[in-house]
Amino acid sequence: MKHIISVLVENKFGTLNRVAAMFSARGFNLESISIGETEDSEISRMTIITKGDDNIISQILKQLNRLIDTIKVTDLTHQPHLSRELLLITLKLGRSSQHEIFELINVFKGKVVDIKQKSITIEVVGSPDKINTSIDMFRPFGIKEIARSGTVALHRGEN
Repeated sequence: MKHIISVLVENKFGTLNRVAAMFSARGFNLESISIGETEDSEISRMTIITKGDDNIISQILKQLNRLIDTIKVTDLTHQPHLSRELLLITLKLGRSSQHEIFELINVFKGKVVDIKQKSITIEVVGSPDKINTSIDMFRPFGIKEIARSGTVALHRGEN
C-alpha cells in the first residue's frame, strides 16, 4: 500500500542526502520525495511517498525518527490530509487538435504557460489521480515532454 509520510527536518546541508541514503541502505522503496522550507526558514517539510506492508512502514517511520535532523514524522495516509502535484506537459499542437486541447485544459482547470506554432505547454495542479488522468487524456495529442513534481501534503484541519 502507498503511504504519504510528512517529515519536518532541520533545514541543514545534507539532510535530504541522509534520508535518501537511509532508504537506499535498507532497500526501502522511495516513490517520490519533495522538500521545501516551511513558514520557519530553519525548518523544511519533506513529503515522502513510499510503498510497503505495515512492518516495512513501521521500520521506515522508526528509522526516519532516528535521523539526526528529524523534528517530527507523521504518516498522513489514514489521516485527513491535502495532497497536490504539479504537472508541466508539452504537446504537439496542430490546427485540427487545438479546439480539443483547449477544452481539456478547461476540464482539468489547467493553464497555458507557453505556446508556439507547433507546441503548447500546459500546467495542471491537483491530486496524483488527477495528474495521471490528465496525462492519459493528453497522450493522444502527442506528448513531447513531461515534468512532474512529487506529491506535497499537509495535515488537514487543526493540529
